[in-house]
Amino acid sequence: MTTPNLIGLKKRIALVAHDNKKKDLLEWAKYNRETLSRHHLFGTGTTGGMLERELSLPITQFKSGPIGGDQQIGAKIAEGKIDFLIFFWDPLEQQPHDPDIKALLRLAVLYNIPTASNRATADFIISSDLMNHEYENKTPDLEEYLAKRNLPKFDEVS
Repeated sequence: MTTPNLIGLKKRIALVAHDNKKKDLLEWAKYNRETLSRHHLFGTGTTGGMLERELSLPITQFKSGPIGGDQQIGAKIAEGKIDFLIFFWDPLEQQPHDPDIKALLRLAVLYNIPTASNRATADFIISSDLMNHEYENKTPDLEEYLAKRNLPKFDEVS
C-alpha cells in the first residue's frame, strides 16, 4: 500500500555535491538557473553557499555534509519537506562521512523522491514535463510495512 504525497508546482530541491563534483554541479545549476529559480532550493554547507553566491538565488543552507548536513537533508526528506535530491557524489573518493551519505541516499529511495547522482540524470529530471505540474508521489506506507514485519511503530521506539 502507498500513501499519496503531493509535490506542488514549486518543488523543494536539495542540491549537494562532494568537493570533486562541486564544479560540475555549479555548471549544471548555472545552465538550469531559470528553472531552479522557480523552486525552493536547499543545500549543504559549502555547496549551498557557493550556489547562492554564483546563482544569486536564495538557498536554505544546512551544515556541511561531514558535520551533519547530509543527515539534516535526510530528516527533511523523512518529514516530507524535500521533494527532490540532486546529489553529485564522487564514487572515486572515500568520504569520512560515508555512512551519512548512504543513509541520505537510502532515505531518498525509501520515500520515493526523484534523485539524481550525476548530470545526465539531473538533466532528465529537470527537463521533465512533470516539473511544470503538481505530482502525486506515492510513498510506501511505512507503518503498514512495520506492522507486517511485526516491528514496533515509529512512535513506540524509545
